[in-house]
Amino acid sequence: MAKKRYFAWSPLRALMTSAGAKIVAKDAVDYLITVLEEETKAITEKAIRFAKHAKRKKITGADIELAIKSL
Repeated sequence: MAKKRYFAWSPLRALMTSAGAKIVAKDAVDYLITVLEEETKAITEKAIRFAKHAKRKKITGADIELAIKSL
């Protein structure tokens, strides 16, 4: 069974191209997706801890910002 992807392949490839990559290999985009998914999970887990500490259920932009700064 294939792993569920949360990031779309085509927009990431387009973003890489807009950043200056002339040709982007499929495995490069796949690897970037894997890294982004792992980082997103780590940031979200930290943000959840910040929200719980503040006795909130909702994660805010400030929680995400703090989580990114703390990594």
